[in-house]
Amino acid sequence: MKKMHDIKVSPSRLKGTISVPPSKSAAHRAIICAALSDGVSVLQPIELSNDITATIECMKKLGAELKLDGKRLTVNGRGIFTPDKAELDCGESGSTLRFVIPIAAAGGVKAVFTGHGKLPERPIGVYTDCLPEHGVSCITKGGLPLEISGRLECGIYEIPGNISSQFVTGLLLSLPLLEGDSEIRLTSPLQSVGYINMTVQIMEQFGVKTERTENGWIIRGGQKYSARNYTVEGDWSQAAFYMTAAALGSSIVIDNLDMDSTQGDKACVEVYRRLGADIRCENGMVIMNGGELHGIELDAADIPDMVPAFSVAAALAKGTTVIRGAQRLRIKECDRLAAMREGLSRLGVSVRETEDGLIINGAEKLHGGFVEGYNDHRIVMSFAAAACAADSEITISDMESINKSYPSFFEDYKSLGGKTDVILG
Repeated sequence: MKKMHDIKVSPSRLKGTISVPPSKSAAHRAIICAALSDGVSVLQPIELSNDITATIECMKKLGAELKLDGKRLTVNGRGIFTPDKAELDCGESGSTLRFVIPIAAAGGVKAVFTGHGKLPERPIGVYTDCLPEHGVSCITKGGLPLEISGRLECGIYEIPGNISSQFVTGLLLSLPLLEGDSEIRLTSPLQSVGYINMTVQIMEQFGVKTERTENGWIIRGGQKYSARNYTVEGDWSQAAFYMTAAALGSSIVIDNLDMDSTQGDKACVEVYRRLGADIRCENGMVIMNGGELHGIELDAADIPDMVPAFSVAAALAKGTTVIRGAQRLRIKECDRLAAMREGLSRLGVSVRETEDGLIINGAEKLHGGFVEGYNDHRIVMSFAAAACAADSEITISDMESINKSYPSFFEDYKSLGGKTDVILG
C-alpha cells in the first residue's frame, strides 16, 4: 500500500463562499440507474473520488459504457449484464459493494467481489442470508472475497430495518429487473430513512417505481430504467465539516445545497442550530457565523456520517453533549467512535465512549497535537475543522484518505484561508 502523509493544519478562521462536492450518495445511485437503462444518459457534475471510481468500474465490468469528460459523465447503458463472469473490485466502497451484489445477481452474472482496506471485514450477512433463498449461491468465509452464482428470483425478501440502508437500496435497485413482482418486508424499524427516500426518488427519475407498504415496499417486475440527463446535487454530509468550522468561529457560506434534498444529512442544519450555531438558509445558501454553543442530546441513527464533524463542534460547547444511536460507526472505514474519542482526548477534551455513541464534556479550548486519521476520510476532515479553533497546530495522519470521497478538500479548505502543510518523508 502506498505510504500516506501527515498534514499539519494551523489555527485559522475560515472565511468565504464554498461549493461542496456533488453528493456521493446520489452519484452512486444515478450512475447505477443510468447503467441499467437502455440508452445514453449524461450525469453532472461527477467528482471522481475513489468510491465513485469503484462504482464506475463495476458498471463497466457489467457491460455499460461510461466516459468521464471533466465532471460530465456519459453513460451508455446498452449491454448491461453482458458478461457470464466478472471480477468486481469495490475498492473501499461499502455502497458499491452492497448496491452491486444483487444487481449482478439479477443479471445471472457469476461474480467475485473483492475490496480493500476495511471493506472485506464489513458485514454482508444480510445478503448471504436472503439471496440463497432466491436462487443465488453465495460462497464466502464471512466477508470478501464473495462469489455469487445463479440468477436472482422474485419473491418476498425479509430483512431487518436496523441495518445499513445500503442493503435495502441494493434490493430496490435490482428487483425491478426481475420478471415477477417482489416485496421487501422489514422485520424491524427502518433506520437511515433519508438514504432510502433518495434511492426511491432517483429510481423514479429514471422511470422505475416502487410502492411503499406499512413495513416495506412492493416492487413490480419487468420494469426498465430509462436514460436521462441528471444533475447531481451538492453533498450535505461534506457540508458538515465547514459547518463545524463555522460553528467554532469561522464565517462560511455554502452555495450549492438543495434545501428540498432527501439526503438524511440535510438534518445537520437543525442539529447545528440546536447546538447554538448562528445558521440561516437564504436563496439556496447556508450562511454560518459562529454562535454560543451549548451541549445537546443527539440521536444519530439516521445521520451517522455527520457524527465525527459534529463531535468536534460539541467539544467546544458549554456543558455536555450526548450522542447515541451511532453504533454502526464502529464498522466503517475505522471505528469512528473510538477514533473521535481518542483524537479529541489528545486535544484536551473529556470524552467517553458508550456502546452506541459518545459523551462529550465541552472544553474551554482545544489544544494542538497529533491525531490519527485512521485512513478514514471523515476523521481526517473533522480534525482539519478542529484546527480552526485550536490553540496551536494539529497534525493529522493519513491525509490521502480524503480521496475516498472529497479529493479536493484541502484545496477548498485553503481557498477559505485555511493553513496546511503536508509533511513529506
